[in-house]
Amino acid sequence: MLKQLIVPVSLVVNIALLRVSMAWRSHGQTNDELVDNLKAHNIIQHDEVEKAMKLVDRGLYAPHNQYMDAPQSIGYGATISAPHMHAYALELLHEQLKSGGKVLDVGSGSGYLSACFAMMVGEKGKVIGIEHVPNLVTQSIKNIEKHAPELIASGRVKISVGDGRKGYEPEAPYNAIHVGAAAEQGVPDELIKQLAPGGRMVIPVGNKLGMQALEQIDKLLDGQIVRQSLMDVMYVPLTDKDSQYTKWRRKIFKVKDL
Repeated sequence: MLKQLIVPVSLVVNIALLRVSMAWRSHGQTNDELVDNLKAHNIIQHDEVEKAMKLVDRGLYAPHNQYMDAPQSIGYGATISAPHMHAYALELLHEQLKSGGKVLDVGSGSGYLSACFAMMVGEKGKVIGIEHVPNLVTQSIKNIEKHAPELIASGRVKISVGDGRKGYEPEAPYNAIHVGAAAEQGVPDELIKQLAPGGRMVIPVGNKLGMQALEQIDKLLDGQIVRQSLMDVMYVPLTDKDSQYTKWRRKIFKVKDL
């Protein structure tokens, strides 16, 4: 049963104002400085989130402007999100990212957030990253292996090629699901099905024209779904590989469809 939760206006306004006033202003010269600034701006509020983001150096995942608080292209029409959005995701999922938890990272891209999730769920936890561009899967594994090869070798992090809109049923259910691209056609049913009772999903929803909202979707212990719209955002679309790759080729190589 889908239950629409009415969120207090004050809560929505406070979140939105915080994002407008503090986001994009947490740049650093190093990874530690970046994380310290995110904490100073009250975007990072839990020690576990701070620790995870300091253990995973963004400089190993972003090819350009590594410590700028802004999204960066990683090729193939994909981006690594701005650090403040990664911090928001980790904070929103904090209660689900406990030791031994299982996480699905849809559109895992560079592998950065998958690595952060792994740091939070610990040695008994598991993170599944799904990315539909094979080259990005290969690169993300290399990125993780630069500083934490044991995450890949032990199976604590598994990055696979696939359509993230369908989730990854073999490892379901998941305590936490993060989606790093905007669902233009609404939240995929398969992702809701793969969310464990007591679990939470964070997903941007909306069209490519910028009318997008970051949504928090909770599955209660009795199976009810509670959905909250948190803040306006702007993400690349959650789409298929061919559509994403075609747009990227047009932009980079200035080619036309045959």
